[in-house]
Amino acid sequence: MNRKDALAGVLVADAASMGLHWLYDQEQIKTISESGDILFRQPDAAVYQGRKGYFAHAARRAGQLSHYGESARIVGQLSADGEYQTDTHRKHFFESFGPCGHYTGYADRPTKKLVARMISEEADISDASGMDDNQMPAVCVVAGIFASGQSTETVSKAAQVISINPEVVASAEAVYRCLTELEQGASMEDALRVSADAMTGDVGALMREALSIESYQPLDTAKRFGLACYVEHSMPLVWHLLRHASDFESAVRDNIRCGGDSCGRSMALGAIAGLAFGVPENLIEQMTDGRIPITESFS
Repeated sequence: MNRKDALAGVLVADAASMGLHWLYDQEQIKTISESGDILFRQPDAAVYQGRKGYFAHAARRAGQLSHYGESARIVGQLSADGEYQTDTHRKHFFESFGPCGHYTGYADRPTKKLVARMISEEADISDASGMDDNQMPAVCVVAGIFASGQSTETVSKAAQVISINPEVVASAEAVYRCLTELEQGASMEDALRVSADAMTGDVGALMREALSIESYQPLDTAKRFGLACYVEHSMPLVWHLLRHASDFESAVRDNIRCGGDSCGRSMALGAIAGLAFGVPENLIEQMTDGRIPITESFS
């Protein structure tokens, strides 16, 4: 296993999912899949018309990152350079998502709130600068920190830059724990179970419930736990998908088939599947410029 595959997995899974992100209609996704690949699709407002969903990525192009992936890239690059600190995290976050930032596209509520806090509080901003929001964005920090061999304490601090919600921070720690178990030789099923068992609260109970589903039912399980951005929806579904995964590409494809917040779920699923199975070169080649957007400087 190569730790860097966790970061590569997040970025590739995010970009692969972006074209159908937040399309909640599983039948529509099935119809699209019958006429073309659902991976790395060009975002198209027409496929959302008259369907349950939210078209957010009109400014993005196939192979680019969503705002989730861009946030993961920021932490990944800082970690690769050996420069991760919460203040540098915020600085580079602002350079991407703040006024005149270089990221062009949709920004979700946690992103907007963090940018607003940085503007209003400036040097007085707290280290735990995120809002109390129970959605998936903060899980984006895990892959880069794991890839550079930093600790679970760093994961917790980095997550709280974006969200101080306890279940979000615990979810980020669970992804890190699963990655660590895999790297130490655990099977996928054992790594998922150990990390789910370590989770307290409602999200942990839902993750354990998802692991108890013996037959592979990705679409039905997605409906059962929910397709939205919240960790209580995303984490159980990701654990179900990964328990039955046999390779990176099929896990990413099934995540998209489920619908909803596929990019958010990629922050967990891409990291774990990337580490466990590796990231196929043919998928990396479909990224913008045919590369993982991280300057190589990991030790």
